[in-house]
Amino acid sequence: MTPETSSQDPVQEARHRRAGIIAFAIGATASLAFFAFFPGLPHVIDWGAILVSLAVGALTRWAWLAPAGRKRTSVG
Repeated sequence: MTPETSSQDPVQEARHRRAGIIAFAIGATASLAFFAFFPGLPHVIDWGAILVSLAVGALTRWAWLAPAGRKRTSVG
């Protein structure tokens, strides 16, 4: 797999990376909060909940960055 080519603007690249990290953290935290506090569920965080939360975090990151990636490639 070849590494992704970096853009000309390092500030924009840093913002893009920071947005991905924040989106992942929000998605994973929201998913863990759902498993921890939703009424009717056993209030236990097990490995399944952790794996699902990581997957939700990755999906949130992808969903957040997908439009930004299209904008970056269509501009140049």
